[in-house]
Amino acid sequence: MVRLTRIYTRGGDKGETSLGDGARVPKQTLRVEAYGTVEEANAAIGLARLHTGSAADGEADAMLGRIQNELFDLGADLCTPETGRRAAGALRIAAAQVARLEREIDTMNAALRPLDSFILPGGSPAAAHLHLARTVTRRAERLVCALAAAEPVNPAAIKYLNRLSDHLFVLGRRVDDGGARGVLWRPGGTREP
Repeated sequence: MVRLTRIYTRGGDKGETSLGDGARVPKQTLRVEAYGTVEEANAAIGLARLHTGSAADGEADAMLGRIQNELFDLGADLCTPETGRRAAGALRIAAAQVARLEREIDTMNAALRPLDSFILPGGSPAAAHLHLARTVTRRAERLVCALAAAEPVNPAAIKYLNRLSDHLFVLGRRVDDGGARGVLWRPGGTREP
């Protein structure tokens, strides 16, 4: 476990922060943006859990709780450069975590009606929050891909975010009465007066 005895350190007062290997970097670097957006996705999932936890779907809440923990793992992975001083033995997202998301997606999706169109974010409060978490996850994925184009990144980190956004989409359909409450996109459907 991590023990936090002091919350503020004043170390970031001049616009820099420490990475997992101890290197000091500006707070606006791509790496910090990437793991900061992963943290934002985690917070959005926390909001979704306020609605899934109260629903009669304890399994959805348990999946999201595990995912929140894994997003902290992902943040630790991203804040420790692959070529940094502490790269050996650093906490990294593993292929097994990606595979678990895939199994859960397949299981949930098998119980849902096939989609006839894209879904507009909304429906139930739980689904709306899951769609928001999905879009933040997609932004995190784009930032991690940009980081990977500039320097080495654990390939499983990108795969995890890609699968997670799919997982949140399918889970959003599941908590939306199995997709029954989902609002479908009607291409050009509002052009007529």
